[in-house]
Amino acid sequence: MDLQARQLAVVRQRTTAGYDVHEGPPKSATSRRTIALDRHTVRILRRHAERQRQHRAVRAGAGKVCHDSGYVFTSPDGLPVHPGYLTQRLRLLVDRAGLPPIRLHDLRHGAATLAHTAGADLKTIQHQLGHATIRITADTYTTSLPVTQHKAAEARPRCLWWREGAARMPDVRTPVNRALPSDTVNRRGRRSDMSTSVCSAAGRSAWW
Repeated sequence: MDLQARQLAVVRQRTTAGYDVHEGPPKSATSRRTIALDRHTVRILRRHAERQRQHRAVRAGAGKVCHDSGYVFTSPDGLPVHPGYLTQRLRLLVDRAGLPPIRLHDLRHGAATLAHTAGADLKTIQHQLGHATIRITADTYTTSLPVTQHKAAEARPRCLWWREGAARMPDVRTPVNRALPSDTVNRRGRRSDMSTSVCSAAGRSAWW
């Protein structure tokens, strides 16, 4: 993790078989990736790292063992936390908050949905999640929230020749540019009557 550059590199993973923990490389080439971090998260991680340094100093001063394992999230002795602990901790927090059951994997799904709602394109989200294909990202890991649907609804009228506050939509029978001849050649090499080339109310793009 490089807090100066505000990025996190995924190069290892920890999995469990029973209670035994196995550490190794990610399961696929696309799982090895670098993820950008927002400034707020970086500030929290900096404070967390400072608390860890202070805790190690106190523990060492008391003559207790404290491993400098290099992990971001550790137990009091400095060793990485067991994956099962994180699962149990999340379940406890969810119960206390009165929320429906939420798994750690659901947080991954939620992060992808929020990124999509915030305006991130699917290719960027695919890279963040480490998916081999964008189809997995689009079909499984993104959900259209109401706010996203409203944004799309507001964007549709802007495809039309509409100005907010105008009394009515432009008359599709009126040529858009009176300086152009009513009978001209469009980009596809076809002759087109200007009076029928205006973007229709159904939202189809106009072409000349």
